[in-house]
Amino acid sequence: MTTSTSPALAIAATGLRKAYGNNTVLDGIDLAVPEGTIFSMLGPNGAGKTTAVKILSTLISADAGDLRVGGHDLAADPQSVRAMIGVTGQFSAVDGLITGEENMLLMVDLHHLPRREGHRATAELLERFDLTEAARKPAVTYSGGMKRRLDLAMTLVGSPRVIFLDEPTTGLDPRSRHNMWGIIRELVSDGVTVFLTTQYLEEADQLADHIAVLHEGKIAARGTADELKRLVPGGHVRLRFSDPATYEAAILALGQVTRDDEALSLQIPSDGSQRELRSILDRLDSAAIEADVLTLHTPDLDDVFFALTGSTVRPAEQPADQPADQSAARPADQPKETVR
Repeated sequence: MTTSTSPALAIAATGLRKAYGNNTVLDGIDLAVPEGTIFSMLGPNGAGKTTAVKILSTLISADAGDLRVGGHDLAADPQSVRAMIGVTGQFSAVDGLITGEENMLLMVDLHHLPRREGHRATAELLERFDLTEAARKPAVTYSGGMKRRLDLAMTLVGSPRVIFLDEPTTGLDPRSRHNMWGIIRELVSDGVTVFLTTQYLEEADQLADHIAVLHEGKIAARGTADELKRLVPGGHVRLRFSDPATYEAAILALGQVTRDDEALSLQIPSDGSQRELRSILDRLDSAAIEADVLTLHTPDLDDVFFALTGSTVRPAEQPADQPADQSAARPADQPKETVR
């Protein structure tokens, strides 16, 4: 008899809680992130995503919960956790007054790497992130995409096995964002575990092995992108016509449809399967009807997000002056911290 073993967990949290005064930011959430995977946490501004990252990367303490990263207990052995993680926050930690190479060597010193090993790692990472040519230029001259690549390269100096990326592509143009996705995939192919928070739903859909939707401090849903999409109804086929007579004939041929007489369009519920689409087309062919435009809509993560959070605004479209997290409500004397 063979027995199956579950994959080792890079991150495990049970009953994670955090509050600032009467403001509960994380309300007893559970997380299980297997090694060598990308886990994405989605949620609107203020949902608690950044607070979760700060706790799991030892920047702040939790109020309650059994928390482990790489098998190490965060409360009992935070130093062992810090030795195996890297963190890239929402805001770049790059020092613009020094060169890219000097930023890297600063991280080498912070990790107490031997000089020769540190210079070798710096050269390899600058090459990997296509920054060799700009390495000796002040970082202030870098584009936004270059700064984010340098930021991530700095995070990798100590060869972390678990990386926390807190909205790493915010503000990047589409090309730079796709380049960053490629880098993240390469890291995971090397066995690194990535904990990703993002407000770009497409980003989670493209990258994540597993996704959790955080809403008002609780996990509203979790699963693969496909599993989450199946939670939400609303798939449909839309047909548009230019000829009113053909439009009316299609209504008779298809039966139960949602009609838009002004746009001459019909909407038919559909699960997006090939069999169901073929059935619709066969009925149209039998009646010698041809639609001018046919589009298929299946629920995506946008639909999941809206359904689970009740939001009417796409996450990436939240007002720029709105705090990125409820952790912004921390006491005034609590310092902001950055850990690599």
